[in-house]
Amino acid sequence: MINIVIFGAPGAGKGTQAQLLAEKYDFLHISTGDLLRQEVALGTPVGQRAQAIMNRGDLVGDDIVVALLARALEKRSTHPDPDSLVDPWDRQRHGDPHRPEGCIIDGFPRTVSQAQTLEFLFARLKRRIDLVVAIDVPRDELVRRIHERAAISGRADDTEEVIRHRLDLYDQQTQPVLDYYRVSGLLVTVDGSEEIPDTNRRICSAIEARW
Repeated sequence: MINIVIFGAPGAGKGTQAQLLAEKYDFLHISTGDLLRQEVALGTPVGQRAQAIMNRGDLVGDDIVVALLARALEKRSTHPDPDSLVDPWDRQRHGDPHRPEGCIIDGFPRTVSQAQTLEFLFARLKRRIDLVVAIDVPRDELVRRIHERAAISGRADDTEEVIRHRLDLYDQQTQPVLDYYRVSGLLVTVDGSEEIPDTNRRICSAIEARW
């Protein structure tokens, strides 16, 4: 089993890569962005609070994001069979005893404080973060990709003003997290400026070197 955090500025393709990795390695994929958008779509009180914040391009507060993430992780760690004493993350997958399910998280953490909270959540589940993958893409390419995505999706948080604001926030608040993980020896930086399959091959190589 390997537990991975995937990093990247808005437009870097971390969601796409996380999904590809989840399919390839049979990982549990948790996207905090998807969790938030699900709450918004359902019209829950949490979703209503988050929507205005997301539309401004600001980071949703730790209290909301951590609660959603903890719920997703703990739900996965609850086995429906009361006779089983095995955490489902440790269950054998597809008959292969050497391939228990791993986890990949994208969209979190975005601050050093969140990184420390994530470590606490994993420790509570007797897990650890094994690898942090940072997808590096030049800023001009990020802006181009987000504009392209906005034309397709029509997302309210993909306006020009919001795009610039989100990238500035990433530089100011999220980059220090990379230094935090670099010191621990968990960080691997991958060039994400080329096509999706090229980036994916680089990430897979990094994962398999640790697995």
